[in-house]
Amino acid sequence: MPGTLTLDGLEKLVRGGEIDTVLVAFPDQQGRLMGKRVTGSFFLDQVARGGMHACAYLLTVDVDMTPLPGYRMASWATGYQDFHAVPDWTTLRPVPWLEKTALVLCDLEDEHHRPIEASPRHILRRQVERAAARGYRVYVASELEFFLFRDSYETARRKRYTGLNPIGYYAEDYHILQTTKEEFVHRDIRNGMLGAGVPVESSKGEWSAGQQEINLRYGEPVPTADDHVIYKNGAKEIAHAKGVSITFMAKVDMGQAGSSFHLHSSLWDKAGRRNLFHAKGKPHGSALFGHWVAGQMAFARELACYQAGTFAPTRIAWAWDNRTTGFRVCGEGPSLRVENRIPGADANPYLAFAATIAAGLYGIEKKLEPPPLYHGSAYEDGRLPQVPGSLREAVAALERSKVAREAFGDQVYEHYLHTARLELEALDKVVTSWELERNFERI
Repeated sequence: MPGTLTLDGLEKLVRGGEIDTVLVAFPDQQGRLMGKRVTGSFFLDQVARGGMHACAYLLTVDVDMTPLPGYRMASWATGYQDFHAVPDWTTLRPVPWLEKTALVLCDLEDEHHRPIEASPRHILRRQVERAAARGYRVYVASELEFFLFRDSYETARRKRYTGLNPIGYYAEDYHILQTTKEEFVHRDIRNGMLGAGVPVESSKGEWSAGQQEINLRYGEPVPTADDHVIYKNGAKEIAHAKGVSITFMAKVDMGQAGSSFHLHSSLWDKAGRRNLFHAKGKPHGSALFGHWVAGQMAFARELACYQAGTFAPTRIAWAWDNRTTGFRVCGEGPSLRVENRIPGADANPYLAFAATIAAGLYGIEKKLEPPPLYHGSAYEDGRLPQVPGSLREAVAALERSKVAREAFGDQVYEHYLHTARLELEALDKVVTSWELERNFERI
């Protein structure tokens, strides 16, 4: 992709005054970018050679940046030590929507140069390596939906995120006229991402008023997850600069559609030349494809905590080009793939991709067989199993999961299970606006 930089190219831009700031960042548990803004000269003189340090508490905080107790990797007992952030030069790129700025993503190490096991990039890389050891190359893609509001982020906060004004006022799925009104934001997002080396394919209106989808090109899991988090962060920055706001919450309004992260996956040979899901004369795919899908379906409940932050009931079934099922088979020939429609747009892509690979590999290893392809509307079929309908259900399913512990290892499994339990504990303490409206006067 155009837009990526070499270190020599960055040095020329810095020496020539075209770049003066480098964002040195890494994804946290929630999939947000954390890091520092480093002056261009200091980056070249120091960070490029030796990386940088950051506090290890950044992988133990909630969305409010509150250090949470009970983690082994970092706590008050460990003194909240630093970890080492080492630039991954394949991610170096300019950031067109920020003045004279470049970005590089980092891998995290401890003081002995061992990888931080709970780092989302490392978790995903481990699953990619497991697939490679079996002779497979994984390709994935993400389709992200979001809502655009006329309110700025500051105004939305003052309004307590209620009574916000969507950019549109009618359903705009595939609607050209309404999306033309939103082009002052979405065009800058598409072109800004292309300039940053994030391969955008298209954008379109989605079901609800003010809802959009911008699709990125498929690729290998770690670079695709990198593109995903850069895109989410950049879309918010572009919206902020224009005085409007974007949210990737999975459900922002009970009366509107949710925003999804449709996760496509396919398995190829080691050279990346042949789609192993495709089998001549078999329109619904090879036996390997069936095992991969069966693994996805078998562990959709147990691995839900790795794939979404907000849960909505979704039927665990697979079907050919049927959007009512949790798993949709689409494409043909070399493009044959499965689309997991379960994750919300708030999911951490590194964890979601890692869970996809772990479940698929398990299905292949155990030669699991999927049920027959589903026909009809899965929304209305109460016989079908469902993914967890709440965070409580998801945590309980993860607690029982031997597959998650085996696939991710004790350290990662316990770290993210602990995170999920703490999030549930925080949720249980909340007095919601629904409870106030329902009970303040009448109870």
